[in-house]
Amino acid sequence: MKYMLLIYADENSYNDGEREECFVESIELTHDLSARGQYLAANPLQSVTTATSVRVQNGKRLVTDGPFAETREQLGGYFLVDATDLNDAISIAARIPGARKGTVEVRPVVELTGLPKTGELVGAVAK
Repeated sequence: MKYMLLIYADENSYNDGEREECFVESIELTHDLSARGQYLAANPLQSVTTATSVRVQNGKRLVTDGPFAETREQLGGYFLVDATDLNDAISIAARIPGARKGTVEVRPVVELTGLPKTGELVGAVAK
């Protein structure tokens, strides 16, 4: 089953060295997960200062700068993994460096039929 591991932390809690160390550890984790056949995708996100939130109300698009949620922690990145069950996904989440400074939310992915596969999407975009 696929799980999205969403990494939340106060982005100001990392200094430049800690952030770089987190990236190095995360890359090592992705290679380990890949060797086990569990890695699907992972990326850190840009600062919340680059975020844009979109809502539609009464048929009108409302665009605001910044993240929608008013919280101390912000979504900072994600891992998409293929885990055998929730316990396996939790074990992977505990290995994500961001779990030491924030929270990793573990969510099962709803797999809808009819969505393009990653390779199909890349091929369609390249045309």
